[in-house]
Amino acid sequence: MISTENKYTTLRTAKARALVRASAKSVAACKTGKTPKGNVIEIARAAGILAAKKTSELIPYCHNIAMDHVSVDISCKDNTIEITSNATAIAKTGVEMEALTSASVAALTVYDMLKPIDKNIVISEIKLLEKFGGKSDFAHQDAKGLKAAVIVASDSRFDGKNKDATGPIIQTWLKDMGFKSGPVTITPDDKNKIRDALMKYCNDGCDFIVTTGGTGLSPRDVTTEATQSFIEKEVMGIAEAMRSYGQRRTPFAMHSRGVAGIKGKTLIVNLPGSPKAVKESLDAITPGILHAFEMMRGKGH
Repeated sequence: MISTENKYTTLRTAKARALVRASAKSVAACKTGKTPKGNVIEIARAAGILAAKKTSELIPYCHNIAMDHVSVDISCKDNTIEITSNATAIAKTGVEMEALTSASVAALTVYDMLKPIDKNIVISEIKLLEKFGGKSDFAHQDAKGLKAAVIVASDSRFDGKNKDATGPIIQTWLKDMGFKSGPVTITPDDKNKIRDALMKYCNDGCDFIVTTGGTGLSPRDVTTEATQSFIEKEVMGIAEAMRSYGQRRTPFAMHSRGVAGIKGKTLIVNLPGSPKAVKESLDAITPGILHAFEMMRGKGH
């Protein structure tokens, strides 16, 4: 199975369709419910709903998803029985296979129930009609033309005692997102030094400043205080999203005091100081963070 541990939970929906071709007599029997095996539409609908919930037991690489809603609509016209399955879940991975499996099993049920009176039934199409909820659905914004900067707050890294591993991680992420990123600035754990670095990048016209380090409970951790004294508006949801994402992976994420906020036309986000926490925090805000820049420029939601 493909790992979903670094994905975040979103509302996922999918719609799939299956077409069953049969004689006009069989389709009419399906409509009336008078067949040797009973009411075709109701049994096929129940089978489709059950199949959506059992998809991971039928398709080896599908994840086990708790479905929030499944509906199966069946319509009969001329020589065609059309089955449309809708699947909904709040999950880490999509539900297109649940919708497709639902439509497929419902179609097979129709076939099974009509075969005593029709030997020429054909399941002619099983097709995904639409799906929504993955990262690609929220990634219509991009960072093209946006300038970013990275600040590492750490006494040991500033003094050269420890090599910094977090700055390069953030720079790679910024590049992948489409930002234009300059060199990494390393400062000591000093409130004024951190403020000076924030001011420099704001004055340089940076759209996005990412800091790492100094968000914990150590007496020397002052990045949060430096940022709070500098920003004009706090964007609490960004920090909450990172902590929530991290807390589902380690109980220590609750100790992060990082904040996010706006200074003029610059968005500033504090990340923790460990490479693992940095990666997780960046996963948590991708790609939703890009929408902030559209709102900051008055484009709305």
